[in-house]
Amino acid sequence: MATSQPRRTDKSDRRGYRRKLHNNRGYAPDVFGALDLGTNNCRLLIAKQQGKGFRVIDSFSRIVRLGEGVSLTGKLSEDAIERTVEALGICADKMRRAGVTHMRCVATEVCRKADNSDDFLDRVRLDCGINLDIITTAEEAALAAEGCAPLIDYRHRNALVFDIGGGSTELVWLGLSGRKQSEVLGWMSIPVGVVTLTERHGGMQVSEGAYAAMITDVRHHVDEFEAEHGIAGQIREGNVQMLGTSGTVTTLAGVHFGLERYSRRRVDGAWLNTNAMLDICHRLAASDYETRRNEPCIGAERADLVVSGCAIVEAMHSRWPVKKLRVADRGLREGMLLGMMRGAKRDRRQAQEAATRRRQQKAATEPKAAT
Repeated sequence: MATSQPRRTDKSDRRGYRRKLHNNRGYAPDVFGALDLGTNNCRLLIAKQQGKGFRVIDSFSRIVRLGEGVSLTGKLSEDAIERTVEALGICADKMRRAGVTHMRCVATEVCRKADNSDDFLDRVRLDCGINLDIITTAEEAALAAEGCAPLIDYRHRNALVFDIGGGSTELVWLGLSGRKQSEVLGWMSIPVGVVTLTERHGGMQVSEGAYAAMITDVRHHVDEFEAEHGIAGQIREGNVQMLGTSGTVTTLAGVHFGLERYSRRRVDGAWLNTNAMLDICHRLAASDYETRRNEPCIGAERADLVVSGCAIVEAMHSRWPVKKLRVADRGLREGMLLGMMRGAKRDRRQAQEAATRRRQQKAATEPKAAT
């Protein structure tokens, strides 16, 4: 039986799309595209504004492992580049078909680190018509926090948001007000993620000692953030909500709920008892690769990385022992969408104000009709 494959446009089509994208922003309705290229994943959301939020009309996610080997060689490998360019080509096609009028495409830790990132960005621009923006760690943390804002309980005084990536882990410490407003009080980009830890300590078969070493690698940075902000004391007083956004956290939630197939609707916004979550971490860390691979919400694509993610979660919990964790299947892309929508609204308002001024100026200079 024949299988259907995503239609690929050639390079000239994509370059034509790029020109169309940048020249037709005045057309309505606005369609927004947000692409997040990380160390491990390539993820896209396409949405239209709906009320104060948005409605997703298309999406894409693929594990590309762009950062494979970068912690050892300092460079993006040719195989990883090929996988990623293919995925980005699909994203470009989706945005073209959806008529995207505003897009933002960002790259994170692996492109901040790799020596050949500029060459990779040139290749993506030429082959896919996508201009990737390598964002700073500060902006990455802020976007993740903004994307998760709808899941924050503002009855707390503070929220601690973490995002476990492939090459780094972002921490954001927020001050909350009863008016559903938040302020970034501090942030840290820990230069350790699931890919870097796996390459450093192994992922197929992980010994008890290797797992402990992973936790130690992360705990040093966690202790530094704690010394600066005194988060543990606020947790003891019951003032802190902890929220995790990452493939690790959503995977642990899927395993906890016993899902036969991952369901964002079931996972996003769910609360996890941290004792139950740690039990899953310990079980996965002690299991072999085949056992992990056979978990429906882990599979072959994550079976070698999930133990490193468990170690990062456990390192944070050892310092910040909250009783429950809220799970977010959202983050950078949602933060980018909200930012672009605010910008589009501001642009429309400024254009309307400019048009009003022109009409007023024209009326003022026109001779008045004789009475």
